[in-house]
Amino acid sequence: MSDNHPSQPPRKETGLLGAVAEKTARKLKAQRDGPQGVWFGLGMSGLIGWSVAVPTLAGALVGLWLDRHHPGGHSWTLALLVIGLAIGCLNAWHWLAQQNKAMNDEPEAKDE
Repeated sequence: MSDNHPSQPPRKETGLLGAVAEKTARKLKAQRDGPQGVWFGLGMSGLIGWSVAVPTLAGALVGLWLDRHHPGGHSWTLALLVIGLAIGCLNAWHWLAQQNKAMNDEPEAKDE
């Protein structure tokens, strides 16, 4: 018999039992929600690609403009291209971290 009563919230299990319970809950959620499909995966990779490509290209375009209008001893194009790439990668990382957190913290549906 379990010592949890219906009016009490379930306690958080630790160790092997907790890992098994977490894995079981994920499998049940996946069965409930159904498969995501190929188009979902392609859309996600496209979204991540654009979130990196847009700042990179914007940095390169601003750098080209600066090189044409303010020539100097160093390349603005290369510097802003690298900065745009770094911003794009940080943007994609932040977005993926948010999505991962949303998937893991999603409240479970109550079975009645």
